[in-house]
Amino acid sequence: MSEQNEPTSAGLERRDVLRAAAVGAVALGAVAAPAGAQQATRVRAGRIVEGSLGARLQGVQHFGLTVQNMDRAFAFYTEVLGGTEIMRDGDFQGERIHNTLLTAEEIEARERHVNPRARGVPDLRGGTQRLDVRFVQFDNVVIELLQYRDADQPMGGPNAFAEPLDHMSPAFPRMMHICFHIRDDADFNVFIRDLEAEAARRGMTQVRANRVLTVGSEADRKAAPLDANSNPITEGKSTGWRLIYCRGPEGEQLEFVQALGPVKKTFDDALAARRASVG
Repeated sequence: MSEQNEPTSAGLERRDVLRAAAVGAVALGAVAAPAGAQQATRVRAGRIVEGSLGARLQGVQHFGLTVQNMDRAFAFYTEVLGGTEIMRDGDFQGERIHNTLLTAEEIEARERHVNPRARGVPDLRGGTQRLDVRFVQFDNVVIELLQYRDADQPMGGPNAFAEPLDHMSPAFPRMMHICFHIRDDADFNVFIRDLEAEAARRGMTQVRANRVLTVGSEADRKAAPLDANSNPITEGKSTGWRLIYCRGPEGEQLEFVQALGPVKKTFDDALAARRASVG
């Protein structure tokens, strides 16, 4: 995809705006709000104020995950976890999409007097690298898979533009994770066992869930009993919450949770109050 439509004096071509939106990019601008409008950005008495920023949103549209191997990641989120493909697009390149996604990183590279490529900034502007995306639908959220690749590499392949991060601890600031909500009637521990088995059957040996027991090796982790596959919270405000962290096929941090009992009511009540406020 090359940029054949240049912006006119009236604004950007509609096609380019739509394609930028398709990759989940949002250009943020610092706009000074007039004093009289500041109150409109706040929540008053637990309700969303009409005209506020919150009142202009309709929730989270998707979570994005940059992957090394698009086909592998797509198979995991669709064939293993059961998501449904919405759409795919790709070969994104050109000045406007480059600026839409990477302006901040390019400025930082210039300020540090280093080549942007050395900081993991692809050259979408010149077309040396390309961006491909696939959107996967789950019951209540969309996951966007993104792959940056060199222009001579095929779509969906295993070769990404930048090497993956090695330090993936959830304790690092800026680290994010994707959390999946297990159904109330599902056996959590069996789900984790079956997840690891299905991933391993497909050669996705990176998919490994933690254990609540202290283990010193991968062999110990595999040998842990079934009831070590999840951590049930039985006291405090989180009573009824059950969770475990897990690595995905790309090394990404995943979480699986179940919310039952008191904590389920807490979340259900909060959602009802939110809907009433927005309504």
